[in-house]
Amino acid sequence: MSVATAPEESAGSARREAWAQRGRGAVGLVRRVPFTASVVAAMIVLGLVTGAFWSPLSGRPSAIDLAYGPPALLAGHLWTLVTGALLAGNPALYVLTLGLFAVAVGWAEIRCGTRRTALVTIAFQLAAVLLTAALVLALAATPWIWAGRLAADLDTGFSAGMFAALAMTSITLHAPWRLRLQLVLVGVAVVGLLFLGGLADVEHVLALALALPLARRLAGPTAAPAPASRHVGRRERRLVAAIGLVVIAAIRVLTLVVPVIGPLGNTESESTVIETTISVVISLLLADGLRRGRRPAWVIGLVLGGFYALVGLVVIVAVIWGQSTGQMDQIELVGLAVFVPNAVLWTALLVWLVVGRSAFAVPSRRALRRRAHGPADGPRAARIALHTHGGSTISWMTTWPENRYLATADGIVAYRVHAGVAVALGDPVVEPAHFGDALTDYRALAERSGWVPCLFSTTAGLADAARAQGWRALQVAEDTLIDLDGLEFKGKAWQAVRSAFNRADKSGIEHRMVHLGEEPRALVAQVRAISEEWVGDKGLPEMGFTLGGVEEALDSEVRTGLAIDAEGTVHGVTSWLPVYGPGREIIGWTLDVMRRRNEGFRAVVEYLIASACLTFQAEGARFVSLSGAPLARSDRDPEGAEPVLDRVLDQLGALLEPYYGFRSLHQFKAKFRPRHEPMYLVYRDEGDLPRVGIGIGRAYLPDAGVRELMALTR
Repeated sequence: MSVATAPEESAGSARREAWAQRGRGAVGLVRRVPFTASVVAAMIVLGLVTGAFWSPLSGRPSAIDLAYGPPALLAGHLWTLVTGALLAGNPALYVLTLGLFAVAVGWAEIRCGTRRTALVTIAFQLAAVLLTAALVLALAATPWIWAGRLAADLDTGFSAGMFAALAMTSITLHAPWRLRLQLVLVGVAVVGLLFLGGLADVEHVLALALALPLARRLAGPTAAPAPASRHVGRRERRLVAAIGLVVIAAIRVLTLVVPVIGPLGNTESESTVIETTISVVISLLLADGLRRGRRPAWVIGLVLGGFYALVGLVVIVAVIWGQSTGQMDQIELVGLAVFVPNAVLWTALLVWLVVGRSAFAVPSRRALRRRAHGPADGPRAARIALHTHGGSTISWMTTWPENRYLATADGIVAYRVHAGVAVALGDPVVEPAHFGDALTDYRALAERSGWVPCLFSTTAGLADAARAQGWRALQVAEDTLIDLDGLEFKGKAWQAVRSAFNRADKSGIEHRMVHLGEEPRALVAQVRAISEEWVGDKGLPEMGFTLGGVEEALDSEVRTGLAIDAEGTVHGVTSWLPVYGPGREIIGWTLDVMRRRNEGFRAVVEYLIASACLTFQAEGARFVSLSGAPLARSDRDPEGAEPVLDRVLDQLGALLEPYYGFRSLHQFKAKFRPRHEPMYLVYRDEGDLPRVGIGIGRAYLPDAGVRELMALTR
């Protein structure tokens, strides 16, 4: 007999509680989807009773009594419309059948309600099965071998009703996910019909043909507001065209590896592996060009699509003519079962490219470099816009030379391009009332150029304006602000700051606020040495983008705080970026560079920040911003805009913490009792997030090599 120790008992209790929570969560989910849960339970029970879990229905004499299809309906076995929907024809398909139905119809039930989902799923399942049987029996009277084969087939599953439920649910989504889901449903159904051509594939097409036009009425009050127009954006047209080509390439490989018997016969062809490989590579390269909106790729797509459409039409006419004249009793053309369906897909792509031709007008990279989107002297234009309109706490960073610029009617947008992502820095420098117009211009520029647009470290006002235009916004940092009105470093809460002042006095260190570019070269050299010493300890390159350095501190409008002893040695340095209000009034200052000499006293940074606050307070400034530490926040985004990205950013922040100390810096700033303002990442939709993450990473570490990034990963 053994006795559990206290830790073992605690661990066992924790495991039991975890299992109990999971059980309660599962019960709660079942209660939310009673229709889906009931159907899944019925599928399991009927599969066990009939033995379909371990024995295929095909080949059984009793199959006609369980599965639906033309033979069962002609025999009067109407009950098979129910039993067949709750079975899978093969044991290997049961997990897939149960899983897909549970996820798809369960999701529909959560979004549209139990009653609507149940009615749509059942009604359209019955309608699709009955219409398919009628259509197949009618076609079986013709010489079409495929139709005659289907007339003798049986089918199982609830998939037609599932397609209809998803079609209804698609209308509850906002753009662009509504169109994306609908295209996926149509694509799966059409490709299945063209290449497989089973009873289920016909049922899927008919279910969608009935449900999609009625989707808004079926969804009722759960439908998302109808869009003001049915215009499809440039980005969606490019994405759909690229995915279409990838699908065509994938089908080419699958038909080579796993030939099947389709509506036009055997998909086995005489194509070699080399021919298929060349075709797939060309398709993928063309798909990448279409994704970027390149005009040459569009032209090649038109040529290939036109070729397939023309030859496919000739082949179809020849087959029909041959059969109608009796010269061809049975068509046995090699590759016909692959070529004609491919011709249909290429024709659809051709129509898409022609209709959306304006989306594929992006010039080559060389032409893009020659073409100027912004003013000739972007940094100067940014300064003028800031002096006129004012800006956010990081708006001075728009004057940095690495930026590109988009001139708008009212101001300017500063951005950088990395990995095909246009990353705008903070808010557009315009009147807040014109945020919407600037966003529209910026998005249009990015889409014309084949870039993914986003804006990083924006204010809440810009995030609200972006959401109103259909963008998404996620908090990625916090601005830390010290209000200078009435600020006094008195009381217990400011003990650490007062200790820094006392230590500086004892060490003979004084604070000087200067324009670094006007200081002697020897002093600037000390500042550079301190900065290089700090960078050399990191193991990774100095970060950029929203983090400046000594070169930025040399600007004539930037102020630099120095902690200098009696011998002229610099112990610490801070640089401060001006924050302009309208009419060229400086209303605040933003901390940028913050570094100290390794052998200097540790509280020198506290001393520098506190001294700067008193200096700016005496000059009439309203606030000091300690800036936002990238990937560091006091809490999560209260709106929960994108929990997956939220977790990714937290993990990235944890990865970079040992190298750059963002979170430690965020905690350090808490000594100054600041108030916090959220800073946001604004992006089009969740589909952009992987590329946006790469683009922002490259913006911060543009010079990081493979070895350094591998070191970070380790």
